[in-house]
Amino acid sequence: MVINWALPYSCYSVSRGAKLCLIVVNPLISHRAKSSSLRKVKTDAVDAYHLCGLYYKEELELYKKRGIQLLNLRNLTRQQESIAEVSTKTKLQLHSLLDQVFPEYRGVFGSLYSKVSLLTLLAFPTSKAVLSVSERELTEKIGSLCISRSDAWAKERAEKLRNAALRNPFQNNLYQSHIFNLELLVSMVLQYQEHLSKIATEIDTLAKEIEEYHILQSIPGIEEKIAATILSESWRNRSVE
Repeated sequence: MVINWALPYSCYSVSRGAKLCLIVVNPLISHRAKSSSLRKVKTDAVDAYHLCGLYYKEELELYKKRGIQLLNLRNLTRQQESIAEVSTKTKLQLHSLLDQVFPEYRGVFGSLYSKVSLLTLLAFPTSKAVLSVSERELTEKIGSLCISRSDAWAKERAEKLRNAALRNPFQNNLYQSHIFNLELLVSMVLQYQEHLSKIATEIDTLAKEIEEYHILQSIPGIEEKIAATILSESWRNRSVE
């Protein structure tokens, strides 16, 4: 039987003990086969006829069950990619909005999107907020957000933050909506970072049990995330134990 909606049907068939020869067809191949016909008739019977004809025209392979471990890994890597894409878009929105509220803030920390930088921005989103407290209070706040750093480092960041606030061209923000949106975007980026960290830990724990994961990482340029994605998407012939 030839299908292009493989996963639900194959799971159902296997759970029912059906002994069928399943062939997974790429939707692009099936669409190309249908488009080659001069008659643009679309019915279930015609579609089935085109799909069956692919068995003789294309070099198709029988569907092989994948291990639960690899299926879990595939679900995690795909979710990771989806969240990373949304996170990137949110960071771009944050960067654009920061240019309208506190553009000088970008030079305070080495990375704008580090956890300590985002938490500091959440606490002091405007020049007015920064200048309303003393430098000592800024130092204590930054130090409490990054306890792994020294007091001297926190003091240096506080000085940079205060100088950035003095140089900032937008001393008085006219739009409260900008502040609200800025705080919202910062919170979203922090949440995405937390989710991605949890998924990365889960992926690493799951992938470490697979020997090929370590072999892939021995290739220059292939790090953990890429190795897990290659393994979950390409290792199709690994069968269930």
